[in-house]
Amino acid sequence: MKNYFLLSALLFTPTLVLADDKAELSALLAEFLDGATRNDPAIHDKYWADELIYTSSRGTRFGKAELMKGVTSSGVLKPEDIETVYGSEDVRIMQYGDVAIVAFTLVGKSETESQRYLNSGTFVKRSGKWQAVNWQATIKSE
Repeated sequence: MKNYFLLSALLFTPTLVLADDKAELSALLAEFLDGATRNDPAIHDKYWADELIYTSSRGTRFGKAELMKGVTSSGVLKPEDIETVYGSEDVRIMQYGDVAIVAFTLVGKSETESQRYLNSGTFVKRSGKWQAVNWQATIKSE
């Protein structure tokens, strides 16, 4: 009987860990999009790894230092200054140990329009913390 419980624990523990990591990545994405809406440098710093490779929807490629320079130069937005609110749709997370792919449709909504982008990021978990090391954004064609 003890062997049965030990075997069950060994078989189901990886599934529980993966489920916890997917929930953590989903929460991190939601936190990031809220912070991106406010242009919060602390959220950007938490989300992006130092060695980030970011390919924008405009076809430019840059790293975390350049991204952070743009974020910090603008400063955190006051609620009344927020023009676009960011959210996600169709989130898919595929995990491979301490590496995960997060793909989703980024939705930016303003008073007059909505824009959609196909986003995908590669995350690495180090010291218990997930960060994006690679990012790709593409304007979604309708």
